[in-house]
Amino acid sequence: MTELVQLLKKSPGIILLLLLLFPTAYAQDIELAPVSGTYAIQNVNIIQAPGRRIELGTVVIKDGLIQSVGKSVSIPADAQLVRADSMFMYPGFIDGLSHTGVPKPKEERIDRNKIRDVGAPPDELAGIQPQRQVRTLLSPSDKSVDELRKMGFTTVHAVPHGGMLPGNGAIVLLTGKTGDEMIYKDNVSLFSRLKGAQRMYPSTVIGVMAKYRDLYRKAMQSKDYRARYRRNPSGMVRPEQNSVEEAFYPIIDRQQPVAFFAENVMDVQRVLTLQRDLGFQLLLAEVKQGWDVTAKIKSSGAKVFLSLDLPEKKEEKKDSTDTDTNPEQEALEKRKQEMLLKYYQQPAAFKNNGIRFGFSTMEAKNAELKGNLRKFLEYGMTEDDLIAALTVHPAELLGVSGTMGTIEPGKMANLVVTDTSYFAEKSNVKYVFVDGRLYSYEKKKKKKSNGGAIAVQGTWSYSAETPNGTVTGKISIKGDPGSYNGTVSNSFNGQTANASSISLENNQMIITYMLNVESNRMTVEIDVTIDGDTFEGTMSAGQFGSFPVEGEKDPDSKNQK
Repeated sequence: MTELVQLLKKSPGIILLLLLLFPTAYAQDIELAPVSGTYAIQNVNIIQAPGRRIELGTVVIKDGLIQSVGKSVSIPADAQLVRADSMFMYPGFIDGLSHTGVPKPKEERIDRNKIRDVGAPPDELAGIQPQRQVRTLLSPSDKSVDELRKMGFTTVHAVPHGGMLPGNGAIVLLTGKTGDEMIYKDNVSLFSRLKGAQRMYPSTVIGVMAKYRDLYRKAMQSKDYRARYRRNPSGMVRPEQNSVEEAFYPIIDRQQPVAFFAENVMDVQRVLTLQRDLGFQLLLAEVKQGWDVTAKIKSSGAKVFLSLDLPEKKEEKKDSTDTDTNPEQEALEKRKQEMLLKYYQQPAAFKNNGIRFGFSTMEAKNAELKGNLRKFLEYGMTEDDLIAALTVHPAELLGVSGTMGTIEPGKMANLVVTDTSYFAEKSNVKYVFVDGRLYSYEKKKKKKSNGGAIAVQGTWSYSAETPNGTVTGKISIKGDPGSYNGTVSNSFNGQTANASSISLENNQMIITYMLNVESNRMTVEIDVTIDGDTFEGTMSAGQFGSFPVEGEKDPDSKNQK
């Protein structure tokens, strides 16, 4: 990276080229400051909040904040223009409970023979580590960060992996080069689970609840003792330092909630019992079976995040020739289907009972998130309801509504832009802004096999779309399969470069060439999917990122082989 920075400082021409071809990646990935942190997203349908929409408006971002929103907005001269014609913009989505950005540690087998007393094991082995900070565990390069960001999420309530008390949660932005840069708000929760230890106390759910009560009450006693010692230490033994007990102090003072992972109805009821007995503020997260206890949850005042992990609804295929019926089997299948429906109807049940909630993704597969949200639309939720649960409500529940959750001047530039309504079946996330940093995503088409060889020989005209404008050029290909050769030109400086390699597999073509900028050489790769006489894909230059590219075979070359 240091060599790259020195190169860019010495060669201003390469900076100009990168700003033209790959301005977003340049601003994000290298250590030099971007030329401009100002963006203007034009002609976009702006969903400012549930029920508030501006048709074909403009949003201006400056220094990580939303500067202006509306139909008649003045665009600063230094703004990078982002083409979003008729696309849809939403506030960045907020995940209510997640391990995103926190790599899962390797599980180590515990040798029970080395533990003196399995009835009173060391706290760390028993899964009791409430003093841990998620800040120290974050990894910006963890693939989960980009994977969730591609789904439109910009912010997560991130918590550590672990047993009954894994540590403190934090509000984390899905951007930044270090864990510290990702942190927006630290110590927002004490993450807890009804998870027993491995073959030692507390190994059962009942044991975990008993241990939780014991830890909480000991923390209350030590906190009270410390307060008395501070008022008048004369004649008193100096209080011992105990990081586990100290982690409970903000909980006891009701300055911080306990974020309890509670999937099933039994766990929800057990957690509500602990809250009633101990009196802490509660955040119930990853709830999958809460429909029968909505009244109890509402009366508890708990903040709620429903799971986006749903069981799959499988359609039963019956053999028309099978005339035998089994009443018991049919009754069992009917109960299964009724139970599945309750999972899909759960958000509507909470909404109808007046409970505000958000969503959590801890156990959900990213690829299934949009599909699961669409299922809720079939069972009592509207798009505005879902937008609220992804933006406004989690911002309020996590205490960040002053800066996130809606698209308004002065708020953080956390935004997601999609080519059509996010909830449409074939929608694609095109751009995501996190703290004003732009990430561009282009969905590649699936490979097709046309059952024969594709004639790529000839001349293709291409254009690459970047926030700074369109870059065009020509790709000329000659030769036979397995030994193609050719050239690539560009509109930046009129250069024509020889392709160092051209490969074709089915309809996937990859062209690599070297681009000369002053006395420097840079590798550029064009990776496209061919469909007849057109192609779509990406143009990339290593760590500087990639942008959409599309092309069409020139008329004179269409019959060339």
